[in-house]
Amino acid sequence: MYAIVEILGQQFKVEQGKRLFVHRMNEAETGSTVEFDRVLLVDNDGAVTVGSPVVEGAKVVCEVVSHLRGKKVIVFHKKRRKGYRKRNGHRQNFTELTIKEIVA
Repeated sequence: MYAIVEILGQQFKVEQGKRLFVHRMNEAETGSTVEFDRVLLVDNDGAVTVGSPVVEGAKVVCEVVSHLRGKKVIVFHKKRRKGYRKRNGHRQNFTELTIKEIVA
């Protein structure tokens, strides 16, 4: 059984017991339980339910494992023959979730 759920404006495919990395959820404490009710699609062993736009009564229950930062991404701009070079780095903040159950 899997579901497509919208979390903080992004869509994720979730399955029970899997880990998921989403953008930082500042209001969620480590070890707390979070529920998401924007479930767009549910597949229950071949029986697919597609919402319009969401599936009624479906939700995904997750546990917040930790807050962490991703790997550094280097952004480099250059204009050839002009002597222009600019280097910038960025690290994205993430929240790690564990999918406890999918209620459909």
